[in-house]
Amino acid sequence: MAKLRFLNTPCTIKNLELKNRVVMPPMCQYQAQDGMPNDWHFVHYTARAVGGAGLIIVEMTNVAPNGRITPKCLGLWNDEQRDALKKIVDSVHRYGSKIAVQIGHAGRKGLGHDHVVAPSPIAYENGEEAGAWQFQTPKDISTEEVRALVQAFQNAVKRAVEAGFDAVEIHGAHGYLIHQFHAPRTNKRTDEYGQDKMLFGEQVIKAAKAVMPSAMPLIVRISAQEYAEGGYDLDYGLEIAKRYAAAGADVMHVSGGGDGKLHPDHTPVFSAGYQVPFARAVKQATGLPTIAVGMLDDAAVADFVLANGDADLVAVGRGMLRDPHWLLNAQYNRYAADAAPVQFVPASYERAYL
Repeated sequence: MAKLRFLNTPCTIKNLELKNRVVMPPMCQYQAQDGMPNDWHFVHYTARAVGGAGLIIVEMTNVAPNGRITPKCLGLWNDEQRDALKKIVDSVHRYGSKIAVQIGHAGRKGLGHDHVVAPSPIAYENGEEAGAWQFQTPKDISTEEVRALVQAFQNAVKRAVEAGFDAVEIHGAHGYLIHQFHAPRTNKRTDEYGQDKMLFGEQVIKAAKAVMPSAMPLIVRISAQEYAEGGYDLDYGLEIAKRYAAAGADVMHVSGGGDGKLHPDHTPVFSAGYQVPFARAVKQATGLPTIAVGMLDDAAVADFVLANGDADLVAVGRGMLRDPHWLLNAQYNRYAADAAPVQFVPASYERAYL
């Protein structure tokens, strides 16, 4: 059985020193009330720190009440939310991991809100994901309202810095607001934000950088390719990546899709590492470190992605939802170096009677 040689190597990006290259990506928990984290979030994220993840990215945390995917999603539009998140940050640090937060706005994919906004009044068409709520036709917002949204992103990032997060991720993927602006399918505006579809994302990135310490990394997540009919291709996705890199992104978190009903002409075959080629292409196009994501639950596959130079970090989502000790178990099963907390030493047969 192959030894894991790369997952456990350290990685430094600006002031972010990671003990390994395993990232827990943001995954919504739908457990918040009024945008506030609670005991569920505290235990959920602390457990992944105990499990050894190098970087934990808190689920999409929204800049406004109507920016939430559902009314049960996290927010960072007030100081009370900031202070509650700080308790989670401190706990994750106590157990040896670093933690970032994903700042976003759902735009037309917001559910359960009376006032849904987007670049253009085009409803999200994938009703299968709506559940108890229905997707609305969003309000066509003014240029001034777009600028106010840039400010809302900056305010949330400032609170994230005050809460002690080690990095910030801006969510520009999966069909949410920033993605809606830079995608031709969903941005039919005629003002400056329609004439230059990447302007909104660029302004959000610059606004975020303006309130972050200079040594603190800004991660930007993008869908490198859309999966819906008529969606943009990888070439356009690389232009987005380069524009956002020039605006100040320090790391690119590379995913795909999330923009509507899947179409076979635009959708890769879902298999282990199916989005890794996107991460490699973005890394080559921008020169920035990348995080690869997409069915990397097999530790050997994830290790190979790093060994092959396709990405600098690997995000393991579903695997870590199922098993908060995903990395520790991968190390044990593959006879890698034992990095388990001292409390778990009895779990090792070789050391159980010491």
